[in-house]
Amino acid sequence: MPLSAPILAAFCCVLSISTFAAQPSGTDYPNRPVRWIVPFAPSGPTDLMSRAVAEKLSQRFGQQFVVDNRAGAGGNIGAEVVSKSAPDGYVLMIGHVGTHAINAALYPKLAFDPVADFTPITLLATLPLALVVHPSVPARDVKELIAYAKARPGQLNFASAGNGGPTHLTGELLKTSAGIDIVHVPYKGNAAALLDLVGGRVQMMFSNMLTSMPHVRAGKLRAIGLSSAKRSPQAPELPTIAESGLPGFSAVPWYGVLGPAGMPRTLVSRLNAEITRAVSQPDMAERFVAQGIDLQSSTPEQFAALIKTELVKWRKVVRDAGAKVD
Repeated sequence: MPLSAPILAAFCCVLSISTFAAQPSGTDYPNRPVRWIVPFAPSGPTDLMSRAVAEKLSQRFGQQFVVDNRAGAGGNIGAEVVSKSAPDGYVLMIGHVGTHAINAALYPKLAFDPVADFTPITLLATLPLALVVHPSVPARDVKELIAYAKARPGQLNFASAGNGGPTHLTGELLKTSAGIDIVHVPYKGNAAALLDLVGGRVQMMFSNMLTSMPHVRAGKLRAIGLSSAKRSPQAPELPTIAESGLPGFSAVPWYGVLGPAGMPRTLVSRLNAEITRAVSQPDMAERFVAQGIDLQSSTPEQFAALIKTELVKWRKVVRDAGAKVD
């Protein structure tokens, strides 16, 4: 039997109210715990940053932001979980230059689109890499290293934390930018690579500053350049590679917060504001600068533009290097 006009109107009103109530708003979000996906194992920089920011957000919102480590496949497993979640703000992730730029070129097929399947919220941090050499290499700066390598094609080995990762591809970028023939030696992790570098079994590598600079200060390694476009407050005396003979050189692992595609703009704006507030607090800067991590923030649009630019950049590096996943 067809509904009368008053009943139909009432039904539509109830449907409209329930639909509105189901959408996250600036006032009632969050009303339950938020799941924060970390697509890597515990204890690394991605995990440490996530837990610090999640703690700040939990205090601010009065709801728990629960870190959920979903490691595997270079971060692809965790990213896929987020890409298939509802865009209501209750599943977020910390993305990485790997998950949202490098992996699109490195893996033959991804279960998600790093642009179309996500909502960028804010850039969170960058982690410059130090170019470190064994003391047996007589180069005191990048220009001397390039000259030394050109005089010995194929004789210098550079270590990395694994095939296709930032430490590998930054070495490949140096190789092509400088026109030098150096040989990649992949390891299973940064610690193993540094161990062999300190032992003189390889001659150079790009490594995060947290683990490499203690060896530099102990005289076991020599730092000659930084991969970022600007110097790091942790080692302001260390020049960038760009200012040391390779203008424009920049290769910096970055981290940012994303949600599934289709998140409401009001919710994205609120999360952006609260995360920006969290990372700008003095205790956060003090905690992470010492680890070589540069906490940052951006607008969602700036972060989205960065992802698109990085996709193009790293696709070329992967192609030129012929990089493959382990």
